[in-house]
Formats: sequence, C-alpha cells, structure tokens
Amino acid sequence: MSQVIYDIFAGVENSSAHDDFIKYSKGVFTHKYLIGAKKQKDAWSIKTGSEFVNYLVRACLARVSGPIMVTGVIVSTFDVNTEARKLFPIEGVKQFMGIKQIIVNTELKPADLLALMDKYPRAFFALSFTTPETTLKTKAKAPKSAKPATSGGKEPAPTFCSVKTSDSALIKTLFFDSPDFKEIKIKHTITITEITLPMGVSDPVQLREQSKRKGKITRISKVNGVEKRSEAEFFA
Repeated sequence: MSQVIYDIFAGVENSSAHDDFIKYSKGVFTHKYLIGAKKQKDAWSIKTGSEFVNYLVRACLARVSGPIMVTGVIVSTFDVNTEARKLFPIEGVKQFMGIKQIIVNTELKPADLLALMDKYPRAFFALSFTTPETTLKTKAKAPKSAKPATSGGKEPAPTFCSVKTSDSALIKTLFFDSPDFKEIKIKHTITITEITLPMGVSDPVQLREQSKRKGKITRISKVNGVEKRSEAEFFA
C-alpha cells in the first residue's frame, strides 16, 4: 500500500509517485499534499488535500471485510465505467469536456472496489464511507490541475477530504516523521528540475505519460506550533 510522500522519504520506488507526478511540468509547485490533524481523546481528526484521496480510500477499505455503503464519484479521462458495472451498481455517468464522472451510491464489497483501483490507478476515487475505525468524507468532484507557484494570494487550506479515525497505523503513515502530536499542519513544495522523455515514442499522450520527472520535495511541518523542514529527492 503506497502513500507517495511516505514512500519518497523512505526511499521506496514504485509506480505511485510516477502516476501522481504525471500532471507536473518543470517548475516549483507550492502548497501540495496539504494535510493537518488534531489529536482527540481516543481518535484523530484529519483534513487533507486531494492528493491523499486514493490512498485514504485504499487504506480504509483494506481493513473492511463485509459490504459497505459508498457514495461519491470516480473521475477519469478514460473508460472506467464498463469495468465498474461488472463489479457493483452505478447510479449514472456524467461527462464534460472529456472528463468522465461515475456516480456511486451503493453498497459494495471492498474487494471489488479495490480491484477496480488496482486496474485503474490513475482514476480519481472521490468516495465517502464509514468503517468501524474511520469515517471518510471526500468532495465528490475532480481535483484541480497542478499549476506553478505564483506570488501573493491566500494560502490554501486542506479542505478536500476529512477523516475521523482511531486507526493508529494510518497516522504513522501520514505523519511518519511526527506521529505523536496534539496538532499538526504539513505542506509540501514539489520542485521539478528535469523531465526525461522516453526513447522512440512520438504519440503526445504516451510521451507525457511515460516521461519521468526528477526533482525534490520539501516537507514543511508545524508540529504543536514548532516548524521544521526536511527534503527528499525523487526520480519518478
């Protein structure tokens, strides 16, 4: 199970970072992978940006065995609908300017949804549900596209997804460098310094999807009011 920031800082190489970073051009991208949390009596309250959504859906469903009620949308630029209908009921499909949104409002088996996520890792699973340990609420819409940093403007807040959980394993992955906190806020700056193009590929779509990006991630954390920074390089 991958969480891109955790994997990069741990030096783990896999396809998740590549899939996440396809949307980035060369440049500096601030306020990415936003996440914040507060420790409550016997649980945690977490808010995140859109980048954590697929990981959270996977992580929470992996610990559930029986059927579960799921609502929200599955967003993609390619056909996920055909395969999804084989696994669970679909309420409908919306399409606008090449973006497809499968509307989900049904009880389903977690294994079926996880199988769909395995087959289409680049789809965006903006879903909400409740498990015995966690309540996950996600905005049912597509995430915004990545844009280079600009000066001025209000600093964004992590509002795309909210989580209430008693799952300490989730906390150890999301806040791997500061798991013991009362309150924490984290933002990341992604710096893409180089894009390596695949040899012998001329199709623009394949060229973009197969290109690898080199750069670094700067992780800026404020833990219980104290700020700290760390960096990790990547090639994905």
